[in-house]
Amino acid sequence: MKLVFAGTPEFAVLPLCAIAEAGYDIAAVLTQPDRPQGRRGILTPSPVKERAEELGIAVLQPEKLRNDVSSLAACGADLMVTCAYGQILTQEVLDLFPLGVWNIHASLLPAYRGAAPIARALIDGCRETGVTIMKTELGLDTGDMLLCERTPIYDSDDRGTLEDRLSRISAGLITEALAAIGRGGFSLTKQGEGFTCKKVSRTEVDFTKTAREVSCLIRGLSPSPFAYARVGDLTLNFWFAEEVPCLEDVPAGTVVAASAGEGLVVRCGEGAVSITELQPAGGRRMSARDFLNGRKLAKGMRFERLS
Repeated sequence: MKLVFAGTPEFAVLPLCAIAEAGYDIAAVLTQPDRPQGRRGILTPSPVKERAEELGIAVLQPEKLRNDVSSLAACGADLMVTCAYGQILTQEVLDLFPLGVWNIHASLLPAYRGAAPIARALIDGCRETGVTIMKTELGLDTGDMLLCERTPIYDSDDRGTLEDRLSRISAGLITEALAAIGRGGFSLTKQGEGFTCKKVSRTEVDFTKTAREVSCLIRGLSPSPFAYARVGDLTLNFWFAEEVPCLEDVPAGTVVAASAGEGLVVRCGEGAVSITELQPAGGRRMSARDFLNGRKLAKGMRFERLS
């Protein structure tokens, strides 16, 4: 069984490696073109491209796949596996593969179809998520499902740790799926009604929300694109926060603790959050306690929203 693997970010690297280690014939890897990165705009390959080259696999990088289907057709592959590739597939592409196109999606479909399922599950305060292997059709993540695996979402998770765990799950699940496809006789489950989530972006924290909502937002946007807030002349990106009780009757957004001993605690609409890691604008990531040493941030100051 010859296949093409389509993926781009770090999340897709472990599934690619698992497929290669299982001995499947990978005709090519399809990934996004090299993009400028950093302040100097250095042209940088995707993580999947870097690993494919290490594995000695041919790499295809069309700017728009729909305009360059011939190179994919020339691979003569039986099926394609996609994992966060980043481009919508046309029917012409789907028709190239006799055994179908199979997508690794980081949610328990039909929930969280679309572009940011990991971040959105955290932001929404879900206690569980997982990975689904589905057969791709023209609809956005609406195809019939072959396999899924669940995992809890812990209070210690942020998007980075949850993404790492789901990537490992994906690696095992896709090799199991390919074995089932190779044997034949498998069954698929149709999806019910679901919903599609949008991409996430850098978001200003609204401390009038509950402590759980604030904590989930911060964890869901870490390590990027970040939740942030302003206090005085400071703009802070938040890396991690946890819910803590608060008995002080002060307005939401008020700093109720700001010392190396107590850490940074901010009143919310209900309860409070302890900001444990943060990054001042233009600075580096650090613990809140290190940040508070010598900083002009004191109890009684208030985070004010500007948007």
